[in-house]
Amino acid sequence: MPREIALHGVYLPTVTLLFLICLVLVWGLDRLLAWVGLYRFVWHPSLFRVCLFACLYGGAALYVYR
Repeated sequence: MPREIALHGVYLPTVTLLFLICLVLVWGLDRLLAWVGLYRFVWHPSLFRVCLFACLYGGAALYVYR
């Protein structure tokens, strides 16, 4: 994957696109986990959501930039 993406003449880093993709994936996964009822067993749901996003985003960035 290229290091930069041209969007209407503006160069954006690839991690910007990864951020948006991971944001949508975490939103969908959050809805699924809430529907299943996993958040009843989680101590702090907001912290769990942030950690889920950080793990997914970090893993995707490491996969692309290795």
